[in-house]
Amino acid sequence: MENINQNILKGGAFLIQNQDLDTVFTKEALQEDALQFSEMVRDFVEMKVAPNFAKLDKGAYDLMVELLKEAGTLGILSTSLPEEYGGLNVDFNTETAISEEIGKSHSFSVACAAHTGIGTLPILYFGNSDQKSKYLSDLGSGAKFASYCLTEPGSGSDALGAKTKAILSEDGKHYILNGQKMWITNAGFADIFIVFAQIDGNQFTGFIVEKETEGLTLGAEEDKMGIKGSSTRQVFLENVKVPIENVLGEIGKGHKIAFNVLNIGRYKLCVMALGGARRMLDLGINYANERQQFGTSISNFGAIKEKIANMAISIFATESSSYRISGLINDLSEKLIKEGATKSEAKLAAAEEYSIECAALKVLGSETLDLVTDEVVQIYGGMGYSEEAPAARAYRDSRINRIFEGTNEINRLLAVGTLAKKAMKGQLDLMKPAMEAQKDLMSISFDEPSDTLFDREYKTIEKAKKAILLVAGGAMQKYMLEFEKQQELIMSIADMLFDVLQAESILLRVHKLVEQNGIENEALKVDILNTFMSESMERIYINGKKAISNFAEGDMLTMMHMGLKRFTKYPILDTISAKRRIADHCIKENMFKF
Repeated sequence: MENINQNILKGGAFLIQNQDLDTVFTKEALQEDALQFSEMVRDFVEMKVAPNFAKLDKGAYDLMVELLKEAGTLGILSTSLPEEYGGLNVDFNTETAISEEIGKSHSFSVACAAHTGIGTLPILYFGNSDQKSKYLSDLGSGAKFASYCLTEPGSGSDALGAKTKAILSEDGKHYILNGQKMWITNAGFADIFIVFAQIDGNQFTGFIVEKETEGLTLGAEEDKMGIKGSSTRQVFLENVKVPIENVLGEIGKGHKIAFNVLNIGRYKLCVMALGGARRMLDLGINYANERQQFGTSISNFGAIKEKIANMAISIFATESSSYRISGLINDLSEKLIKEGATKSEAKLAAAEEYSIECAALKVLGSETLDLVTDEVVQIYGGMGYSEEAPAARAYRDSRINRIFEGTNEINRLLAVGTLAKKAMKGQLDLMKPAMEAQKDLMSISFDEPSDTLFDREYKTIEKAKKAILLVAGGAMQKYMLEFEKQQELIMSIADMLFDVLQAESILLRVHKLVEQNGIENEALKVDILNTFMSESMERIYINGKKAISNFAEGDMLTMMHMGLKRFTKYPILDTISAKRRIADHCIKENMFKF
């Protein structure tokens, strides 16, 4: 497979190309200003937001507004805004570090992310100069708050199926909006609503609608399973007159706003879920060390240690993948700026380039958080089911993340579908490596021993990529134009793809750390790498076997199965002992510390 040296790895290209180690960004490489800003956010969350979790959960929306305003005074709401609008205009890696800390704040993180992300970014990225001047400074300072109105009773994942209508007034000065939006975060206190409607029934378009506009009304607060501290209401539009100067972006191009903003939203959701997972694992470890049963701390029991290790490995995998992609988005952004793009244009284009990775990370982050919250409830035992302890709130709050920003099912389909489209458009050359993978079915190869650091792991990753290309290529040959309808098959391929993304990201991160600090000092991270590699190859094999059994038969099925087994082969390791070492480190430190 080809190495990328000077060129930045394209979106989706991790499947067919090897990223040069020097270009890989890891969390350990965060600059001092990013660390200082994230520490300030961490202190704000722990000192100001965390003591109010219970109040916020009981519907203290005025308190939520106060906290958001305080966040505005600290610059937390304006990190991505240009300086001309009072913003800090930090780079994407700093945004990542900040988002991780915000993610530890339960309902506050939802309100904050909805405002700074899908509420503000449409104006930043698609607004004209007048719209930016009118709204962005207030949104960045916390003087005003925004919400995003896309979902309707009949259109969730099918966003373009929205029924809200917009008709140009007779004098040509306004659009008259009629319709209903639901599940609108921040609706109860928002001053500005980003609303999507169909002009003349078939031109999907964005609008900026102000709160005081006549005809805009709100439903009651939703009684939700979790994130109870965030305001969620329906928005009703009855003959709402929106000035034509409040059309956002181009008429009929609202899908560009909706989908491109979601790329960044998906990425940030992953990182915030990562922050939430880290916080909950720390609480779980604390409780396991304090809780006594049978005369000893329950953290001494092997069953608890395995839970702690599994959570730590999952967090490390998600963290490695997130910061790797953050680095790619940041590098491409800087490249585009040098070529003449504004910082806002560059970030938007970079996130669009890595839409496959953003979709993957949204799934991985949300499912990591779900794993952690579920296991922390188990560690707390009976107290985990009580609202007196923090585990119950985390369990309730985490579940929405697999629905937010496109369901995880949609994102799995989207990741593979976008990869296939890029291949068909010639943006990614998947055909050649897929053909090579098929040729390897007929060949007999033996891995020669090597003293090169992590040579075995790099070869394993390369073969795992061949397994994906083998399965995906065979499925596309079988189904052709009907491929996109094979959802069960596609989701299996997506899980194979996501495992490779994580395994390679861990490998690159650990390799860099070992080169910097020596293998003895990074032995526990090598344990994480080896354990994840072992278990991910098993998952890739299982998902691949499920997939090929759907479209291959007879001799072809036998041959592909043999190839799949060869491509996912990994030495048998004592993962139980490795996980004990990982858990013992966490237990000793009384926190996740890698």
